[in-house]
Amino acid sequence: MRASPISPTVDFEADGEQHGFLKLPYSRNDSAWGAVMIPVTVIKRGDGPTVLLTGGNHGDEYEGPIALSKLASTLKAGDINGRVIVVPFMNYPAFRAGTRTSPIDAGNLNRSFPGHPDGTVTQKIADYFQRHLLPLADYVLDIHAGGRTLDFLPFAATHVLADARQQARCEAAMRAFGAPYSMRMLELDSVGLYDSAAEEAGKVFVSTELGGGGSSTAASVAIAERGVYGFLAHAGIIDKESVIGEARTTTLLDMPDDACYTTSEHAGLLEMCRDLGDMVAEGDVLARVYDITRSGATPVEYRAKRAGLLAARHFPGLVQTGDTVAVVADIIERNIPVTI
Repeated sequence: MRASPISPTVDFEADGEQHGFLKLPYSRNDSAWGAVMIPVTVIKRGDGPTVLLTGGNHGDEYEGPIALSKLASTLKAGDINGRVIVVPFMNYPAFRAGTRTSPIDAGNLNRSFPGHPDGTVTQKIADYFQRHLLPLADYVLDIHAGGRTLDFLPFAATHVLADARQQARCEAAMRAFGAPYSMRMLELDSVGLYDSAAEEAGKVFVSTELGGGGSSTAASVAIAERGVYGFLAHAGIIDKESVIGEARTTTLLDMPDDACYTTSEHAGLLEMCRDLGDMVAEGDVLARVYDITRSGATPVEYRAKRAGLLAARHFPGLVQTGDTVAVVADIIERNIPVTI
């Protein structure tokens, strides 16, 4: 396979603080010899572990970009032992457009791994992370939220892995992130995930879903910021004593099967009948969809296929056929103390 067309303007091996770019040549109508310039920060001191922190994997999710932009401007080499690589806007074209996927090639970066150096812009970005950044990392944190079409209870997440020891390490890091909820996540569409690329490479990997609606809140950004520092402390990059605050707990959730998901088979006006955080019983009405082509029609009811906690919901007021309406998760354990 040929070399990546992306070249970093930072030296990943140099001590100190560096702020630069991952430069991807991209010839286009308004810039014949142009480039996509993806901001990157590298902070390094000594020979400790490496943590790779990413946000903006989807361009309409903002807790990660905000928390990591703040971290990149404040964290100093003297504060750490090891190396921190910060990419606040991973799919930079999508982030600039405020869209989930890239406006250049419609690429969903989180479904594009392992990527290809001769592929589309999105595939080239995925290839660079796969072959150049992930091999540098011991710990990987990718901060997500629901974007414009979903809303979530704030949780950090891991997947169930074939390697029980690796899964245990990922779950320990997930709990150290300290979100109000911690999820063992089941993906509807896992092909090409950045998550899988990191996990298959043997990394300690944690993802999040910290809200949604295509914006952020003071509370969701605060969860992201605390979580980043907890993750860094757990990895041994910063002193644990520097991040110990008031005692917090997390509630462990699980998505064991497809019955957790409710998918709309109709398009129309969405009435959510339960709110995030509500406990529901099997058969409870979660939502109704109204026909918007005529009045007087009886709405279609969507009912829970299992009992549990409403952990995610469709966000816009209109729904399309095939949209996820709601996600119901099992509560495994409540009020687990957050330990780093």
